[in-house]
Amino acid sequence: MPTFVILGIITAYPVVRLVIMSFQEYTAAQLYGTPAEWIGFDNYVEVLTDPEFHGVILRSLGLMIVCVVLTMVLGTLVALLMMRLGKGMRTMVSVGLLLAWGMPALTATIVWGWIVDPNGILNYLLSVITGDDWSGHSWLANPISFLAVAAVIIVWGAVPFVCFTMYAGLTQIPGEVLEAAQLDGAGKVKTFRLIQIPFVTSIIAVLVVLSVIWDLRVFAQIYALQGMGGVAAENSTIGVYIYQTAFSSANYGLASAMGVILTIALMAISYVYIRRTVKEEGL
Repeated sequence: MPTFVILGIITAYPVVRLVIMSFQEYTAAQLYGTPAEWIGFDNYVEVLTDPEFHGVILRSLGLMIVCVVLTMVLGTLVALLMMRLGKGMRTMVSVGLLLAWGMPALTATIVWGWIVDPNGILNYLLSVITGDDWSGHSWLANPISFLAVAAVIIVWGAVPFVCFTMYAGLTQIPGEVLEAAQLDGAGKVKTFRLIQIPFVTSIIAVLVVLSVIWDLRVFAQIYALQGMGGVAAENSTIGVYIYQTAFSSANYGLASAMGVILTIALMAISYVYIRRTVKEEGL
């Protein structure tokens, strides 16, 4: 009972308040005591008919798809690499991955911001390699390159989790199964495609669902990069857009409607994860 009470206070109450505010005209005036006016579904209609919100959703989905694909591919490749390394090198790789995984998102974004700074190391290296003068080139001014930088930061921080999880799953495949495949003439690629991937399909499904949830609601990386030179109107994702609507425009009711929509979407995605988990436990 105490556990349910605590969870209700820190989780259920904010969600209930979010839903209530989404049906109200809640602005800065309401913060100072002015009663909030009930406006029904007006906030939802305004959100769903706003072309800018549509653009934010498409941008968020595009960034999420790119990050999930890159995270899964790179994480799996590094896991396969770790399986072939000796104990010493595997330990070094694991430590490096843990350092990347343990670094706070804001700290990592600041470091990457120094790297892609107009006078940073990336432009210096490009000038040396290509022979052209890249000094002063801003990677954050253009929306495409801004999102590319954001994707690199997000993937860099997410690969370790996928790598460790895939490594744990791949190393549980019985050795005799892999030996039998080799005796039958299966090469590395065929063994991976027909033996290893089917064995860890459930793990891959869970990782994909979790990655979709994490990357769809990404906030710190986008918000911090915008402070380093990005144009908010051209590169905000859904999490940052909700924050800007609430605290920059002081339209808390409209932001709450966006939050409810995002929460419903994430709950739908989470349902896939929960259903699969329960199904596996039932087996």
